[in-house]
Amino acid sequence: MKTLKINMILCLRKAHGHLSRDKICLKRLRLFHSSSQACENVDHEVMSKIRNIGIMAHIDAGKTTTTERMLYYSGFSRHLGDVDDGDTVMDYMEQERERGITITSAAITFNWKGHKINLIDTPGHVDFTIEVERSLRVLDGAVAILDASAGVEAQTLTVWRQADRYNIPRLVYLNKMDKRDASLALCLQSLHKKLHVEPLLVNLPMGSGRDFCGVYDLIHMSSLEWNAGSHDGSTFQVNPIEASNKDYEKIMKARSDLIGKLADIDENVADLVLCDTSLESFPSHVLISAIRAATLKRLIIPVLCGSSLKNKGVQPLMDGINFFLPSPMDMTYGFAKYYGTHLCALVFKVTHDKHKGALMFARLYSGMLKTGAQVYNINRDKVEKTSRLLQVYADELRDISTAVAGNIVAIAGLKETYTGDTITSSSKTAQDASRAYIHEHGAASKSTPDKEQDPNNEEEMVEVEESDTLTSDMVPILAGLTVPDPVFFCSIEPPSLSTQKSLDDALVLLQKEDPSLKVEVNLETGQTILSGMGELHLDIIKSRLEKEYGLEVDLGPLQIAYRETILNDIEVTEILNKELSGRQQFAHIKLSLHPDLSDREFKYVFLMRSADHPLVIKHKVMKAIEAGIKSGLSHGNLLNFPVIHTSVHLHEFHTHYHTTLPMITACAALAVRKALKQSNSVLLEPMMAMEISTDEDRFEVVMADLAMRRSHILNVMTRHDSKIIHTLTPLQELLGYSNTLRTITSGTATCSMELAHYERMSQEDANKVIERLSGFHSTSLNK
Repeated sequence: MKTLKINMILCLRKAHGHLSRDKICLKRLRLFHSSSQACENVDHEVMSKIRNIGIMAHIDAGKTTTTERMLYYSGFSRHLGDVDDGDTVMDYMEQERERGITITSAAITFNWKGHKINLIDTPGHVDFTIEVERSLRVLDGAVAILDASAGVEAQTLTVWRQADRYNIPRLVYLNKMDKRDASLALCLQSLHKKLHVEPLLVNLPMGSGRDFCGVYDLIHMSSLEWNAGSHDGSTFQVNPIEASNKDYEKIMKARSDLIGKLADIDENVADLVLCDTSLESFPSHVLISAIRAATLKRLIIPVLCGSSLKNKGVQPLMDGINFFLPSPMDMTYGFAKYYGTHLCALVFKVTHDKHKGALMFARLYSGMLKTGAQVYNINRDKVEKTSRLLQVYADELRDISTAVAGNIVAIAGLKETYTGDTITSSSKTAQDASRAYIHEHGAASKSTPDKEQDPNNEEEMVEVEESDTLTSDMVPILAGLTVPDPVFFCSIEPPSLSTQKSLDDALVLLQKEDPSLKVEVNLETGQTILSGMGELHLDIIKSRLEKEYGLEVDLGPLQIAYRETILNDIEVTEILNKELSGRQQFAHIKLSLHPDLSDREFKYVFLMRSADHPLVIKHKVMKAIEAGIKSGLSHGNLLNFPVIHTSVHLHEFHTHYHTTLPMITACAALAVRKALKQSNSVLLEPMMAMEISTDEDRFEVVMADLAMRRSHILNVMTRHDSKIIHTLTPLQELLGYSNTLRTITSGTATCSMELAHYERMSQEDANKVIERLSGFHSTSLNK
């Protein structure tokens, strides 16, 4: 131990240069003085005490159980909710309590040691990944929960990537440390190798398996032990760690590692090490400050241990949320600065309450919102009036008069606001923000007049750069949500024709709540088609229609949502020339389609400029062209599935004064459909990345079953007494797979999956799909 410490000091001295010992110790005194001054001059502003956090994890890692313990220990609830008993606060939907899983993200507010925590419990099932996506969009920090016996699992990777997209600081809670095969080393290794992060252990488990009884706090050098006398875990013994402790050497090794990692990234910690500060007496407030700063910069991930079901280790986790995760003041939101002190909020979720009507869950980034205030919806260009502001406590809502920046609230009274919309105080505020944004980015030359004029009038047109087509206007609004592709679809029929309107109305409301649910009408058959993220997703929709709306609907056979793409470049010209309402409509478009694996979905058209065709196009006309291209790509040539992995180049465009934007859109759509008919098209099927955990005794049975399902085995790992199989399998082969897996393994295996990519089908398999879905035998994919 002494040798380790000396080596660490020598390395740090070498890194920091040969500073005199007096100067270092003088700096140390200044550090302590400034730290104590900071403690005396604490910022008492409300925002610094707010924590907007989310709980995210793989399914069955213990998210809801952990949240229930937080609510109990904070005094919010008076009983320990249990998922198995169906009496949790957070899983309040009937379907959630019946199935023992989280379906919708639930928001709740509680207090812990002077801090206000707005917490969102998110689903772990891949079918409800959109709930995680829209929750992470508005959070400042997150707690990732891992099963200590499994480490990083498939869905953990998915939610971690989602959090990376929004640069959210995180800490990790290793739950279920009481399980027989729980392994701290496994979890730390999987965090490092699978998530490519630097885990920083801040407490050690005390005991293992059934003997797990508490944690050693490496920051405060104290042991926290929950004894058998405390049935609910609300009380525990806190004792200083003495040299006589049986785990003392292991504790000091872990503390030395913690300080060593922090010294590499924090100057204050490094200076204290150079001053020869002993490991035992290292100031805890310096370590907390260093961990917090490194966490906010996403340089490290603090790791804590516990067992939520056994009521051990949750209070240190709550302390860790206060200590290490950011407040709204710590986060910088590039868009919010343009609004100054005026309101800027994002509506990230819509629900429908039987008594209060539509409720919009909103995160306030700047300004203030009062009950009865008018708000301006930038996305919809609508002014609406709020009727009530509500603080959210899971399914309980309490009226409040005012909400300030940094908070998450529910708003009642907004009828034309949808998920992903940005609201502000007035249209003038939006215009002022727009001018500030344009001034900073030098975008004045790209703005376009609001009034509708001749689309071919060059005095009112600007040359559209490719990047311009990604934004609808110059107002700095929040980015919308990333909605994943639906992988299943089926028809839905009402019990009778008299209830068709009720079904249509109910589906509109469900779509407002759930952006991943797609509803469309098949123009050929007149059937209503539902598209969703999985079998469970669509089953939940059916259950909600029955229990919440009283509609006994029938779902047709579940179908796979295939995709199509092209194999060759194709160039076409389309001319639309007709008279409409006494006015001549004319549009001439020349474009080309190209196979492109870089982007799955069409985003914008590439402008192919030349001396003969400079392509000076008004911004609104450009949007109309892109709308037509999107419409044309939405139905392929083989089975009318959307066309992906295809880029579009615009070569020529001509129109005249009387031509309307819808006619320009129609011309672009016709051009794309003509190109698709002339190109060689192929069918793509969704491939699912699966992780299967099974006993060694049933390993061969599972592998044999996967072989019959056209699976590509990526790798097989051994974890304790189990085999972990990573595989890519066509979704078509996985219908009902969870039931089959339970049957062949006597219920001992578990499986999780997520959409990996779309892969080209063999001609034989594609012909079978075409014949099954169209009813016609196809001998060639290109016919």
